[in-house]
Amino acid sequence: MDLMEKLVKLENEAKESIEKAKTIEELRELTIRYLGRKSSLTEIMKSMKTISKELRPQVGKKANEVKTKIENLLNKKEEQIEENIFLNLKETEWVDITEPGERFEKGHLHPITIMRMEVEDIFTSMGFAIVSGPEIELDYYNFEALNIPQDHPARDMQDTIWTKDGSLLRTHTSCVQIRTMEKFRPPIRAIAPGRVFRYEETDASHEHTFYQVEGLMIDKNISVANLIAVMKTMLREVFGRDVKVRLRPGYFPFVEPGFELDINCLICGGEGCPVCKRSGWVELLPCGMVHPNVLKAGNIDPDEYSGFAFGMGLDRLVMMRYGIDDIRLFHSGDLRFLEQF
Repeated sequence: MDLMEKLVKLENEAKESIEKAKTIEELRELTIRYLGRKSSLTEIMKSMKTISKELRPQVGKKANEVKTKIENLLNKKEEQIEENIFLNLKETEWVDITEPGERFEKGHLHPITIMRMEVEDIFTSMGFAIVSGPEIELDYYNFEALNIPQDHPARDMQDTIWTKDGSLLRTHTSCVQIRTMEKFRPPIRAIAPGRVFRYEETDASHEHTFYQVEGLMIDKNISVANLIAVMKTMLREVFGRDVKVRLRPGYFPFVEPGFELDINCLICGGEGCPVCKRSGWVELLPCGMVHPNVLKAGNIDPDEYSGFAFGMGLDRLVMMRYGIDDIRLFHSGDLRFLEQF
C-alpha cells in the first residue's frame, strides 16, 4: 500500500472514530492517536524524505489536508459534546438566577479575643514577648513563689477553686511571672494573656471566669516611672486618646511598693454607675515593683536587678471600650450580644 492510500485510509478511520466519541476524554485520546508524535500521520510526514521528488509534493499536500480535516473534525465534535453537556445540565440542574440565594452566616472573633490581639500588638511593638502558663496550676506558682506562703492572710483575698489532688485553677496570671523568670534571664519584657478563675458571686463587674494580661519587665535600674510610662502608652493605644487615671497605694504580696491604677469610668464619664460601683473609677491595673522575694524565687538577684509587674483585666478593658455595663454578657452565649462585634 503506497502512502496516498495510507492517508486516505487514515482519514476515513479517524472520521469514523471521532463520530463515535461521546466524551471529551475520548476526544483527547483520539487527538493523541491521530495527531500525536507517535501517530501514523506523523510517521508518514517523517518518511517524506524517502520518496521520490516527483511524488513528494502530492503526498505532502494530501498529508496536510488529512491533518487539517482531522483537526476540524475533532474541534467540531468537541463543540457538539460541550453543547450536549450544557443542554443536559439545563434540563437537570436549571437554576433561577433571580431567586434569592441562601444566606451563609459569617463567623467572627469574640470581643475579648479582639482586645487580646490588640493588646498583644501594642506590647510586642514595645519589645515585649508573649508567654503562657497552665490554667490548672500548682500551689507553688500561684501562691508560694509569689511571696504568699501557706499561712499568709493574702490567700483569703482570693477565693480559690481547688482540685481533688491539691492543684488549683489559677486565680491570676501572676504565676506566669515565676515560670518566665525560671526560663529566661534578664533583661525580660513579657506579657502573659490568659483565663483565670475565682470562686465568687457574680455581678455587673465580677465574674468567676475572666481574662487577664500579666506584664513583667525586669532589668537594671527599672523604676516606678517606667511602670507608669508603659501603662499610659498602653491605655492611650487601646482607647485612641489620653485616659484619666489615678495611682493609689495597694497591697499585693508579690510587689513592693504596690499600686492600684484606676481608670476614670468610661461608661458614666465618672458620674457613677453599677460598673464603677457609683465611685466614678474602675479598678483596672493592680501593679507595682516586683518584690525581692519573687525575684529570688525566679533565681534573679534582687541586688542587681529590679522590675515591675501588672495584672490587667481584659474583660474590663472591653467594657470600657464598647460601653458594656455587665461583664456577665461575655460568657452568656447570647448571640444578640456577640453579633454586635
